[in-house]
Amino acid sequence: MKMGKATNLFGSFFFLVCLSIEFSLVVRGQNRTTIPVNVGVVLDDLDSPNTKVWLSCINLGLSDFYTSRGSSTTRLALSIRDSREDVVDAAAAAFGLIKNDQVQAILGPKSSMQANFVIELGDKAQVPIISFSATSPSLTSIRSSYFFRAAQNDSPQVKAISAVVQAFGWREAVPIYIDNEYGQGVIPYLVDALQEVQARVPYRSAIPPEATDDQLVAELYKLMTMQTRVFIVHMLPSLGSRLFAKAQEMDMLDGDYVWIMASGMTNHLTTMNASVINSLQGALGVKTYVPQTKELVDFRARWKSQFQKDNPTIIDAELDVPALWAYDAAFALAMAVENVGTKNFGFEKANASTNSSTDLEYFGVSQNGPELCQSLSSTNFRGLSGDFSFVDGQLQNSVFELVNVIGNGAKTIGFWKPQSGLEKKLNLTNTNGPYSTSKSNLAPILWPGDSPSVPKGWEIPTNGKKLRVGVPVIDGFAEFVKVVPGPSANTTEVFGFCIDVFNAAMAGLPYAVTYDFIPFAKPDGSSAGSYDDLVQQVFLGNFDALAADTTIRANRSLYVDFTLPYTESGVVMVVSMKDGKGKSAWIFLKPLTWDLWLTSLCFFVFIGFVVWVLEHRINEEFRGPPSHQIGTSFWFSFSTMVFAQREKVVSNLARFVVIVWVFVVLILTQSYTASLTSLLTVQQLQPTFSNLSDLIKNKEYIGYIEGSFVHDLLIQKGVDPNKLRPYKSSDECHEFLTNGSANGGIAAAIDETPNMKLFLAKYCSKYTMIGPIFKTDGFGFVFPKGSPLVPDVSRAILNVTEGDAMKEIENKWFAGDATCSDTKPTISDSNSLGLDSFRGLFLIAGVSSSLSLIIFAATFCYRHWHMVMTTGASAWKRIKVMLRIFDQKDLSSHTFRKTGSQDGKYMYNAGSVATSVEASPNNNSTRPPSPPSPESIGHSNHTNPHSPFSREGILPVVVGQEYPEM
Repeated sequence: MKMGKATNLFGSFFFLVCLSIEFSLVVRGQNRTTIPVNVGVVLDDLDSPNTKVWLSCINLGLSDFYTSRGSSTTRLALSIRDSREDVVDAAAAAFGLIKNDQVQAILGPKSSMQANFVIELGDKAQVPIISFSATSPSLTSIRSSYFFRAAQNDSPQVKAISAVVQAFGWREAVPIYIDNEYGQGVIPYLVDALQEVQARVPYRSAIPPEATDDQLVAELYKLMTMQTRVFIVHMLPSLGSRLFAKAQEMDMLDGDYVWIMASGMTNHLTTMNASVINSLQGALGVKTYVPQTKELVDFRARWKSQFQKDNPTIIDAELDVPALWAYDAAFALAMAVENVGTKNFGFEKANASTNSSTDLEYFGVSQNGPELCQSLSSTNFRGLSGDFSFVDGQLQNSVFELVNVIGNGAKTIGFWKPQSGLEKKLNLTNTNGPYSTSKSNLAPILWPGDSPSVPKGWEIPTNGKKLRVGVPVIDGFAEFVKVVPGPSANTTEVFGFCIDVFNAAMAGLPYAVTYDFIPFAKPDGSSAGSYDDLVQQVFLGNFDALAADTTIRANRSLYVDFTLPYTESGVVMVVSMKDGKGKSAWIFLKPLTWDLWLTSLCFFVFIGFVVWVLEHRINEEFRGPPSHQIGTSFWFSFSTMVFAQREKVVSNLARFVVIVWVFVVLILTQSYTASLTSLLTVQQLQPTFSNLSDLIKNKEYIGYIEGSFVHDLLIQKGVDPNKLRPYKSSDECHEFLTNGSANGGIAAAIDETPNMKLFLAKYCSKYTMIGPIFKTDGFGFVFPKGSPLVPDVSRAILNVTEGDAMKEIENKWFAGDATCSDTKPTISDSNSLGLDSFRGLFLIAGVSSSLSLIIFAATFCYRHWHMVMTTGASAWKRIKVMLRIFDQKDLSSHTFRKTGSQDGKYMYNAGSVATSVEASPNNNSTRPPSPPSPESIGHSNHTNPHSPFSREGILPVVVGQEYPEM
């Protein structure tokens, strides 16, 4: 019990000691002397709620700094001036603060135009200018070391805007901006960013700062008459809210429009009233990202309570992003001043001339300005708006929040970071991920008019104007485009293949497009110019499109856009045909190419040689004098062409070779006959000219359709302009070709493939088409440069050409002309049969013949191997012996047995002694005794001068079969 009382007494005593220490510290802090530092504040309209919000944040920023740092020795004393939304008043206010109040820094001014002048004053007096609301990129070019932008530069947000445009595939966008330095400063950056994502800027809408409602309506009506429906608004809330209100009255906030607000408006959404928010429904916005930290939530509650107490007449005031920048700027300035220390914050008077007539000569230079600038540059802390630090005088914060205005506020749909692009959920740790512009990284969006469907970004103008589609007035090839007078006066009707394809493509678009066909004609109805002139009319804006047989050309694409081609490509040449039947004395050689003729000849000789080798020893028909043997071999081989060979082959190997060769000869002769028949009967016509160089060399006249680009193309290829003759129709082209170059006509007509195919459909038996001699991309429809219709029409053309619609259109316009009385011959460079067609046959014949030779040689060498292995003789003598043995008859063959048995005896010759051996009566087959082998008589070579293997010796031979001298 006593122990408990002691503990309580000790606790009470400790509490009293702590309380007394704290009280003493407070008293000491109150008694501590602090140095006041004069700081100026220049803002617009000090009585406006927006300015009061910013001032309250500045005061709270200073209060929070000094509360958190009770030991600070400096105190910022604010001198507030009203610039009255005027550049001159802002400059005058800054001048007065510097000269009279000798401020060490200035917070403000509000606008970029005011800041431009104030920065110059600050630079002259070495007084830092800290602006938390001037965001124009043009201020960066001033390069003043005394200017600190405590707000985000407008230029980084253009990348976020272009990422959104790219994500939804919009090809055009119109910036709407305030026509002053604030609005103009960001436009070059925005245009460049859009061009990087292949988005065109067809028009820039500059709104005067003091624009009236009538001016706003006039400008919006002008935008309404254009095709583009993607608008990027960059202006301050005061003008932007009026613009959206008028746009809402003109029904420009429906599902066909896209409105994207830059941060100049989006950062102030929380301070806009309900009527303004209502006019922004469905709009997208790019907003500076501010992390929602616990400190920010606590500050918002404290600020709201304090602001309501100080300004009871202002209800429902809210913080915007510049208000947070104002808080952080004041906090940073207090920190920088404190870091500089208690030094002399006075001014050094300038040495002004006595004759000076301006006050600028009299204000001094801050003695502490350079040190304060250095301290500000090194300031770094975690502020309400995020990480706060200056790099080259600029606040570093490049993350943007993408919002969609829905209901009473803005819904976050994603984020944009310079490293990774669009993100649905912000990941600050991912700095090396792939850059994304996919719309899947954005949350669902409710577009203007409460539409969930993504607007296509363009629309046919709503002023009742239809697309003016130009069509040419031509005399020839009316199947493509034909203009005829309409049923009523001053009306025309347009028909043709190109018109039907255009109508089918436009009907296949996912939206309705109305248009009228306008003939490109003079008042008298004749053509108003060439196709190049017609294309130029689209470039000049006199036509919105061109539906014609217009060739896609590189030089034309510099001024207009083409759809995908809907016809074949290429420029071809049409020439007359000449009869070439029977006019060549050597036409019988043409069925086979020269390499096939030569290969066939070599194989005839080779097969004759193989058969002679296989039959020479056993077939009397292949023996005799050398000339007789050569003639017989060639005769036998070549006679197989007509199967008239009379010589019989008796060996199985030769029969195998002949069977294979006869098969090859059969195929070869039948193919030759068929090819020669085709040459003599089917291919009777040949082109008069086969290439353009022949026409140029022979100085022939060349025809082209009037108004076609082919005229200039031929001149570029070296054709004499005097040798070009235009024609207007297919009938006139036929007449020119019939007359020929020498009789006022032409030797060839050169035009695009579709035109020439249509021409040949009428005259297919008289002319032939050669080429393409030049490459082109075919016919395409023409639209103005950057027209949003081009990709959609191109996709529709693909659907038409890949489906049955194109076949029906072609049958409608071309099937009736595709019939002609004669069958058009097929012309090619050569109808001769080549070696490649018979390579397999010759391979079979060569392999079988070579294999037979190898088998025969192996058998022959095996039978006479004892002669090869004889020792004491040179290799050459052995070869000579083998050749002489090959040249003798093989009496052991069945072809000579019948003859040998009729003689009844065989004769042997051994030196000068002849021995006769009678045939055995008991043996039907007489068999001569074998000659003595080299082994059996080799031992007597040295003693017998007539030994078979002595230098002069002679082998014993069977009669009629001698063994030659070694």
